[in-house]
Amino acid sequence: MSRRSSGLVGVWAEVQRQQQRQLEADARRRREHERQARAEQRRMERDYREYRQAEARRRTQELDARVEALQGLLAAGCRAPAFRAEVLTRTEDVLPFSPGQLAVPVPMPDPNLYQAQGGWMAGRRAQAQAEARARYEHDWRAAQAAEAQRQRQLAELRRQYDAWVTGHLVEVRRHNAGIAEVAAGVRSGDAEAVVEYFTAALYASTAWPEGFPRQVAAAYDPASRQLVLDWELPGQDVVPEAKSVRYLINADEDKEAPRPVTQRRALYRGVIAQCVLLVLHDLFAADQHGALESVALNGFVDDHDPATGVRTHIVLASVMASRAPFADLRLEQVDPVSCLVEGLRGQLAARPDQLSPVRPVRRPDDVGQHIASHGGAGAGDEPDLREMDPIVFESLVAELFRAMGMQAVMTQRSNDGGVDVDALDPTPIRGGKIVVQVKRYRNTVPPTAVRDLYGTVQDCGANKGVLVTTSGFGPGSYTFANGKPLELISGPELVDLLHRHGLSGRLGDRASAAPAPAPAPAPRQGDVGDYNILGMSWSGGVAVDVCALVCAGNRVLSDDHFVFFNNSRTPDGSVRAESASPPDKAALRVAFESLPAAADRLALVAAVDPEANPHADLSGFTDARIRLLDPSLTELGTLDVSEGRAGETALVLGSFRRRAGGDWDFVLGGKGYTGGLEQLLPDYGIAVE
Repeated sequence: MSRRSSGLVGVWAEVQRQQQRQLEADARRRREHERQARAEQRRMERDYREYRQAEARRRTQELDARVEALQGLLAAGCRAPAFRAEVLTRTEDVLPFSPGQLAVPVPMPDPNLYQAQGGWMAGRRAQAQAEARARYEHDWRAAQAAEAQRQRQLAELRRQYDAWVTGHLVEVRRHNAGIAEVAAGVRSGDAEAVVEYFTAALYASTAWPEGFPRQVAAAYDPASRQLVLDWELPGQDVVPEAKSVRYLINADEDKEAPRPVTQRRALYRGVIAQCVLLVLHDLFAADQHGALESVALNGFVDDHDPATGVRTHIVLASVMASRAPFADLRLEQVDPVSCLVEGLRGQLAARPDQLSPVRPVRRPDDVGQHIASHGGAGAGDEPDLREMDPIVFESLVAELFRAMGMQAVMTQRSNDGGVDVDALDPTPIRGGKIVVQVKRYRNTVPPTAVRDLYGTVQDCGANKGVLVTTSGFGPGSYTFANGKPLELISGPELVDLLHRHGLSGRLGDRASAAPAPAPAPAPRQGDVGDYNILGMSWSGGVAVDVCALVCAGNRVLSDDHFVFFNNSRTPDGSVRAESASPPDKAALRVAFESLPAAADRLALVAAVDPEANPHADLSGFTDARIRLLDPSLTELGTLDVSEGRAGETALVLGSFRRRAGGDWDFVLGGKGYTGGLEQLLPDYGIAVE
């Protein structure tokens, strides 16, 4: 009995020892874990401090780099190539004709593949041979018809290409002739040409840092061969207020060490002096024809006068420089302030940070003729945007964005990645980086330009892309842009924006600067009484755009014969969008007898509005129908149309087709598209590239 008890005690003791060892092991693991956690915490704190210290050093280095760039502004500008008018000329290179699949002939059927099938008896064999021959002849006729249609389409595409090439070459040659005319005017001393040429030279310069203004007013005195101009200088905020940044560990915050007032003032005076000298350098370097004997230059800031509080131009530097003495200067080695004040006997405000003005030597208004202003409101007569120098036009667009409350700068002339203006909208949530392309066109901007802009937006990681033109856009462009972070600004819209923000610009003659109301169209057949209203209704809450295409076969007559949200009517007015009357949600007005003679089909399509319902499809497009109404909105009948399906975002509702007797019948559609109008339109010959 005692031996059995002794055995149990031993087992219990062993269990107790194992439990004790387990507890000790768990305690060691907890202590090790806590030690590792404390070490990780210390490492994280160390890494955080090192990161904040490195960030403070980086910000200090950025401040030093900004100051170094400001101090080297003149030297860097002197290394830039001199402006020549030739840089503004365009080449006559054009893209080769590329018809794509239309270049491939339709293959004709091979008669060897149409052998009689079956038929052991003579009669059945003859019947099988006749059937094979009939199949071959049917397929041959279909292939011949397809080939004829391909050749017609190829000829039309070639005609459009040739017309585009002709228009493009005319535009390029007109532009180059204008450049040559300006150069000839400079050689002959024409005041207007001289001002235009040297203004372009200043705008074309790549020496100015991002954010520097480029507002100029200039005039030329032929008698003394003197160019007189006012040039806007950067404000004092161009010099950083902070001198360095240091991270305070105990407070866990960055502390900026302020730059001493005297140092900041000296730096700002140096920047002003460099700007004035750089303008003089650019002007004289660009003067390959000897048009300038001297330059009278006033550097100003656009700010509030401390004495009156009124915003005005405050002249902080002024100089009159002659060609010969200026040519003897070694600008890369001079002290800018000493060079301006002592070497050229110019004037420079002692305290430009306090906006203490100097007396200008001569103003453009003193010359009294051919004053040209760019970059600011009140620049005299409104410039024709189509005739404006491309660089000046880009500068005007950048200024428009600044007037709209954004930060905007022109990009460099090379390696800009297809971006003419970089803008930043500071508005929370909807703001961000904006890339802007500028097209000073007379003809319609092709869809390829819109697609290229979208690619640039994606490559740059921008929030939005804006394409600004002096012309307009076709339906293919609007369709591609719809639902994407793109905005298209046509010429008339640009003029309206300029005027609303105090800037100047017009299209063509003076009258086009403020578009007059369009005259009422002359009465045409189908306009009075002879038309129908097609009222479109459907169930479901999905927002849908209803569009119409006037076609010959399954090809739209032209881009202008596609009636949609950005083109409310065909050129002849036979099809136009109307305001819908309940219960209809959309309406079209169609004068069937006035449709073009070449048209034999009016196709109706519907697509989800990607702005109103960006994630919707047409599964909610049900119980759809068309009400056929007379001009008094009396219902003449109804037509059931195709309904939407899940996953589809565009749908062919049906089409009216002209019959031999001239009447029109409705044929139900049904073909759906998952890619919206962008996928649908190519089937009707509209390029969405």
